[in-house]
Amino acid sequence: MKFLLVPLFLALSCSSAPGEKPPVKAAPLPAGFGAYWFQGKAELSSYTLEQARYGEIHQGEAVLIFVTEDFSRSKQVKLDDPTTNPDDRLPVLKLNFEKKFLTGIYPYSLLTSTFTPLDQSPTVKVSTSVQEWCGHIFTQLNLRRKQYHVSLKSYFESEGDRETDLPITTLEDELWNRIRLNPAGLPVGAVQLVPGTTYTRLQHQPLQAEAATATLAAAPGTPRFGTTSPLQAYTLKYQSGRRLVIYFEQAFPHRILGWDETYLDRAGSKTPRELTTRATRHRTLQLDYWRTHHHEHLGWRDSLGLRK
Repeated sequence: MKFLLVPLFLALSCSSAPGEKPPVKAAPLPAGFGAYWFQGKAELSSYTLEQARYGEIHQGEAVLIFVTEDFSRSKQVKLDDPTTNPDDRLPVLKLNFEKKFLTGIYPYSLLTSTFTPLDQSPTVKVSTSVQEWCGHIFTQLNLRRKQYHVSLKSYFESEGDRETDLPITTLEDELWNRIRLNPAGLPVGAVQLVPGTTYTRLQHQPLQAEAATATLAAAPGTPRFGTTSPLQAYTLKYQSGRRLVIYFEQAFPHRILGWDETYLDRAGSKTPRELTTRATRHRTLQLDYWRTHHHEHLGWRDSLGLRK
């Protein structure tokens, strides 16, 4: 995995189309951003997970993997060699958001990858896959000039294979990256948001913008997160009744300590129940994990407290 140092003045630019209001405001990258994020390492955090599904709470684990990398503007994939075409290079913060949990006999494995430019212009790509023993589902959003192109692949007859477009709107999936870039740029007040792709797939909801209220406030200290450092809570309350709260450190690098997601769980039930998915950070480390793929490196999973 290759990295090029990116100057902090990129945060002052915005690449929205002329005449368009950007979905989120740009905020200067924090002091120390480069020293933390341009080391050639990723930040890996493990979480204990209590996942709502089928009217019950299931135990599992989650991992958030944040890393800066050079992306292709034209192809919207990671560049193999950014020096061959510098004009095509787009520095991004990538989040790989993984969840694993069991429902009875069979496992769920979910992964969402989100690519957000360091200049805080609209996120260029989100892809989500959900695998379980019934089959698998894939959703991808690609930013075009004035819209997101959405591709949905599903084994459910009611969803099937679809290609559609969405207006450029703030994506819930990108807000995790924007917390890390600078939480001062998070949208607050009455907003339009596209709910997270994992939520919409698990609940078989259409992928479309919804009205919500967003707030950013100090979070009360709690033994749950095992820290006395000042915390902040970013809360999304959707008109539909769903509520998402992301807890993170007030100080840079704004590490995410956990989240609560409350909604009416409709999956596999004639009488939906309101349940809360909850995740709490276990451990965090910085590591060039793409080089740790031999048997001798299994110990790194112990360092994160992950199952082998």
